[in-house]
Amino acid sequence: MVQVDLNCDLGESFGNYKVGKDELILPLITSANVACGFHAGDQHVMNETVKTAAKYNIHIGAHPGFQDLNGFGRRNMDLTPQEVYDLVIYQLGALSGFCKIHNTKIYHVKPHGALYQMGAKVPEIADAIVKAVKDFDDQLLFVGLSNSELIESCKRHNLTYKSEVFADRAYEDNGQLVSRKKEGALIKDTDQAVAQVIKMVKESKVKTINGKEISIEADTICVHGDGQHALDFVKEIIAQFKSEGIQISAMK
Repeated sequence: MVQVDLNCDLGESFGNYKVGKDELILPLITSANVACGFHAGDQHVMNETVKTAAKYNIHIGAHPGFQDLNGFGRRNMDLTPQEVYDLVIYQLGALSGFCKIHNTKIYHVKPHGALYQMGAKVPEIADAIVKAVKDFDDQLLFVGLSNSELIESCKRHNLTYKSEVFADRAYEDNGQLVSRKKEGALIKDTDQAVAQVIKMVKESKVKTINGKEISIEADTICVHGDGQHALDFVKEIIAQFKSEGIQISAMK
């Protein structure tokens, strides 16, 4: 039986601002990428998200991003590799504290937004992120965009990685995600999202925004928790996977 992890970016509410439907999505997935307070989230939200994830035995991942609340961490920042390294270490430390008090742990790390996208393309940024994760805990799994510089960096640094694919994003011909600034970057139709995911998991292929079919490796599937249709996507993916004989299980 084909097995794949289902992850979601969560814990992105902060202060008086509520983002997503975490309480409904968390029991359904196998891995939760928890915002660490820089691009979104705050200390209270981090605590509550970790507490709920532990309750449902969901594997917790750190989701570090740029310190850019206004841009939700989705705007590029001109930082040195050392600054990137430091911000990843800082955020891992914050989340690990809440994991400790709830008798759970961080299982994996997945960068957020622009940090993820820059790391996927720029070797120096990828190395800074991956080295920070390995220095913090070399037993952590690293989640990065399939066939990207993040994966290549994990290979260079001998850090165990999982290749990630997206249910709700379109792909360029080179395997990168289509920029959110471009038309068609976000997949909003549930049937289209589910069909894309099944093809990626069962055939290791994805059709790009230009109609080209490219190879892709799918160890874990992401649904963005802040997406308007996130809960519908998760529910339908689970239902369709069951009928397709695809088992959903946490990354190991």
